[in-house]
Amino acid sequence: MLAVRTGRKMLLTTGAFLAVGALVTGCTAGSDDTNTQPTNASVEGNQEKGDTVVIGFSGPAADHGWLGAINSAATAAAKEYPDVDLRVAEGTNDANLQISQVEQFINDRVDAIVLLPTDGAALTPVAIQAMEAGIPVINVDREFSSPFAARTTVLGDNYGMGVSAGTYICEQLEGKKDAVVAEIAGIDSLPLTQDRSKGFADALESCGLDVDNRVAADFTVQGGEATTSQLLSAAPKIDAIWNHDDDQGVGVLAAIDNAGRDEFFMVGGAGSANAMREIESGESVLQATVIYPSTQAADGIRLARLIVQDKAMSDLVEVEVPKRVVLNAPVVTSDNVDKYLPTAFES
Repeated sequence: MLAVRTGRKMLLTTGAFLAVGALVTGCTAGSDDTNTQPTNASVEGNQEKGDTVVIGFSGPAADHGWLGAINSAATAAAKEYPDVDLRVAEGTNDANLQISQVEQFINDRVDAIVLLPTDGAALTPVAIQAMEAGIPVINVDREFSSPFAARTTVLGDNYGMGVSAGTYICEQLEGKKDAVVAEIAGIDSLPLTQDRSKGFADALESCGLDVDNRVAADFTVQGGEATTSQLLSAAPKIDAIWNHDDDQGVGVLAAIDNAGRDEFFMVGGAGSANAMREIESGESVLQATVIYPSTQAADGIRLARLIVQDKAMSDLVEVEVPKRVVLNAPVVTSDNVDKYLPTAFES
């Protein structure tokens, strides 16, 4: 374990986002010093073995294909580095149990904690406790309710997922102002679902469309099938559907098949391997899916290592790891599925 710890003030004071102006700071015309890359941010320096970093990782139970991929990717990322000692707590959907796991990490004096909270608000106080103890917390996927609870936050772009799905549907339905668009959401009480729906509605509005029929499932195969059956019964005509989640999409596709409906195309969400194989086949109503990266905890492990070893991100001029990292939400279609399928998760 590293002997030197960083205090709370230092943990909370970070370089946030790369500014274009930073690329030229300190350089003047005619200067011979054109190397602005900091010594602690080279690719070679970051990969070089350093002092051992003990990282505690806690996430929800892997009762969902995407969550299983989150956990396995985090473990795989840790194994890439001989200087990372990863301590993995048992996955749980019990916020109180997860709080006790973080408290144990604090008592064990780990060097960093990577935390995908079951409930961001509920885990905020114990995350602040870790930060105040000088242990940097890397918050993954579900945000804490205080900026003091994490040194760095790694997020998928839920709003961006909705925008990507809506923009794709707008492009496919160009000029069809009377098109009927349906939405199969996840769990409506979750902020991530609300963000996805907001992004979707905003994108559709930009091309004169809106959501005509909407149901919410529960991110399970059973929920996807049941709610889609209701949707199809209520809507005799549909032109396009966005399903928020490819795991529940297994049930969505089953309901569509049972109903014998194929007059519409569908866009999925998250980017599972089975969804991509459906897209690749060219024989399914599933025409595209929007990526919600299952690499977030793996990215958190890598960033935790860099933070504790006082390194930075090699492609940035900034000398510290950013405070906030939001991953992209690209659309996968038959044109680019070969690029994404090898790293997709299984539902």
